[in-house]
Amino acid sequence: MNKLRKFLLSWMLILIMVPFAVIAQEGISLTLIPPTTITNQVDLDIRAGLRNEEGTAKIVELSVYLGKERPENLLHYSKKEVMPQTAYEIKHILSTKNLVGNQKITLVVKYGNKKYRKVRDIEVIASLQRSTGLIDGAWAGIYHWSETEGKHWNNDIKQMTDEQWREMVRAMHKLKMDIVVVQEVFRNEEYVGKHETTVDSYKGKAFYPSVLYPEQVPITAKDPVEAILDEADKQGMHVFVGVGMFAWFDFTKESLLWHKKVAQELWEKYGHHPSFYGFYVSEESGGNLDNWEHSEVMRMQRKKEIVDFFREFKAYCNQIAPAKPVMLATNSMQVPVGLDTYPALLQNLDILCPFGFARMPEGDLTGKEAADLLQSLCNQAGAHLWFDLETFLFNEDQSLYPRPMEEIVRDLNLFQNFEKILCYQFPGVFNDPKMSIRIGEERTLDLFTAYQRYLEKTMKDRLSKDKRIR
Repeated sequence: MNKLRKFLLSWMLILIMVPFAVIAQEGISLTLIPPTTITNQVDLDIRAGLRNEEGTAKIVELSVYLGKERPENLLHYSKKEVMPQTAYEIKHILSTKNLVGNQKITLVVKYGNKKYRKVRDIEVIASLQRSTGLIDGAWAGIYHWSETEGKHWNNDIKQMTDEQWREMVRAMHKLKMDIVVVQEVFRNEEYVGKHETTVDSYKGKAFYPSVLYPEQVPITAKDPVEAILDEADKQGMHVFVGVGMFAWFDFTKESLLWHKKVAQELWEKYGHHPSFYGFYVSEESGGNLDNWEHSEVMRMQRKKEIVDFFREFKAYCNQIAPAKPVMLATNSMQVPVGLDTYPALLQNLDILCPFGFARMPEGDLTGKEAADLLQSLCNQAGAHLWFDLETFLFNEDQSLYPRPMEEIVRDLNLFQNFEKILCYQFPGVFNDPKMSIRIGEERTLDLFTAYQRYLEKTMKDRLSKDKRIR
């Protein structure tokens, strides 16, 4: 009788949970920025959103709690009528000064007689600086855009199977690089102002089975984007999907239209993955935001284009995938030239992730000065500043090779203002010796092992410090 009762109770629980599973597919989302371990010098940006896919308007109650669903833990409450085929998103900034330890953020959504919960975990560590001092994630280019730069690994990476991309994700997880940035999902080597490509004439090749543009890059893997996301789901990781490449540095109206179409396809195809964290715009930009145009008229045009692009693209993403952040990587050079444009750009950009601080040109700001200036701009706009740490150096022939570990540690210690540090890139620069394939030269194995030792020592020191404090 007891066995029968347990069996019936189990089935009752399953039947009760079915409506919750259905609701979960309706576009309800809870996102933390940043999504992984932070110091108590960083405010936590909590985003919650949903999309009404029904044919009628519905009244939605949205509550966010720190910890369990109790009145004393309530951080945010709102009630709103959400019209059909539209989205609703809220943002709450939480100070972590006094929240050292493992925390839970709970989202509760009610509409009608339905109720849905989602929980996110976040670790907050005590520190005098914003950075955790570790590399929190990495770019994963499916095939390097430059045959010259990728000389030592492009032939290898072409041979990777879907299963070996899963191995790569697991290797990143070993190093706690739990934020993955897919560099791009299309390959098209064009540059702004030097092409006549349109949405209809686009000749780029896809890294995934695209219906929009079916021609694919000739690589072994059938769908590396799916492999990365699916494995990241299993490891509890977070993936930015790179919406590009239309053309380098191109933020024209035609590029915007192309990005909207591709983002829509990516969300429809992969948005069910819990690890789909946000959209990365692959086009990049110079730190000056005018992309080195020669005439004053063209410089101002490029600056206007990038502001207009992100205002419209961010609004579009908010509608199709509410609470999913948008990120852009710029270089760190000539930032003062862009001071007239950054405030407007950052109003519609969730995360700026600049690179190149270790190779600032003569006459420019120092890397540290550029980082501090960008931090002040992001603070004023309410945007997030992350660090794209370059873990490579250039050979004389401009091919890339793994950067010495001591130089990486120097940058980790020098740039302490960034709330998250990602690196460019994992494939071809880091290689887990236990992987079934080696991507690039032998020094990549050495860098993986050296960083693994650094990580283990840092975590051990942190644990010892926590015990002394207690």
